Amino acid sequence: MGGEDFSDRVTVPLKNVLRRVETGWSPVCEPRLPAADEWGVLKLSAVTSGSFLVRETKALPKAVAPRAGLEVKRGDVLVSRANGVKALVGVVCSVGDVRPKLMVPDLVFRLVADPEVLDPGFLAIALASTAARRQIDKVMRGSSGQYKISQADVRTLRVPRMPLEEQRRIVAAHAAFEERIGALEGVRAKLEMARRSAVAQAITAAWRRDLVPLKDVLQRVETGWSPVCSPRPPAADEWGVLKLSAVTGGRFREDEAKALLPGVGPRPALEVRPGDVLMSRANGVKSLVGVACTVAGTRAKLLIPDLVFRLVVDQERLDPEYLGIFLVFDEARRQIDDAMRGSSGQYKISQGDVRELLVPSVGLDEQRQAVATGAAFERRITVVSQQIAKLRTIQQAVVEDLLTGRSKAYAA
Repeated sequence: MGGEDFSDRVTVPLKNVLRRVETGWSPVCEPRLPAADEWGVLKLSAVTSGSFLVRETKALPKAVAPRAGLEVKRGDVLVSRANGVKALVGVVCSVGDVRPKLMVPDLVFRLVADPEVLDPGFLAIALASTAARRQIDKVMRGSSGQYKISQADVRTLRVPRMPLEEQRRIVAAHAAFEERIGALEGVRAKLEMARRSAVAQAITAAWRRDLVPLKDVLQRVETGWSPVCSPRPPAADEWGVLKLSAVTGGRFREDEAKALLPGVGPRPALEVRPGDVLMSRANGVKSLVGVACTVAGTRAKLLIPDLVFRLVVDQERLDPEYLGIFLVFDEARRQIDDAMRGSSGQYKISQGDVRELLVPSVGLDEQRQAVATGAAFERRITVVSQQIAKLRTIQQAVVEDLLTGRSKAYAA
């Protein structure tokens, strides 16, 4: 039978081409990476980016016996089965290089294909398509806070039925794009390392001289506001409130925002502005407390949330962009870790803690030179990132055309 999601392609339910669907296991683990000779369990984040992230793992306690049957292997197709975010349920990845002794977690399915009729690489590509996403959204259950799909749901999903040879041509076309994208990602990683090294040298040289408490070069520290919001992003003409994730990636992301509910008046004094230095003040993860970024540019009508500080500097003494890059420097991080309070589940720093952080006391010219050094690398990184994004868009379009039968050129 044909499938509406895959155009005129004949489709088949996965239950006809899978040997089994396996659910993983999530024992209580240690919050550290496993050593090379230790067993570990994948975090859900190892899958939900859409690419297999081998370092997203936790160490299995030595007293807990591993389940070797759940060990992740090259070629495995992994699918997230539950998440608090709908878009992250059903995210699929294919396992490439993987170290031994890592196990599939409880919130992830492993799909074991019948190799006589279904190539695992093709399965991963098909389940990552727009057509499969529509099917997943239809079978998903749950409400705000927890959404899920079952093994039975997965078995009902339909994928194109085609000969193995054609499946492998599509896998090869996809892999050709991945090779080009991987090379560019390598270039970007090297540029990131070079940027960090160059800026660190400038900061280290300044750190070895005079230091002053941040309160001496700040005008004020402001705390944001977090009213109940709609879970959707704000439209261009609507007010919105940033999510904490707009800051905790270390780069400002204006798309990480929620729409203010109708009838709730905004607080314009908390609107984000270019040049703002934003810092997370609380989080359940210690390493995400004190993460800061400088806002280079932003759309209008976005408000600072309650869990974020805005650091307003005395611009005659401190360049806001310099403060932003200093706050990711090792010496700043150590001070933040020392000042942090809390326990498992919630860690925080106060306005007073922030004001007491020591910063280098150097002239504006030297500060701006460090900023300019970082910005030169950043421009090159942006160009490479745009090239990667363009290739990803083309890759998606080509693969969608091949899956639906609209084009056979790339698979020839």
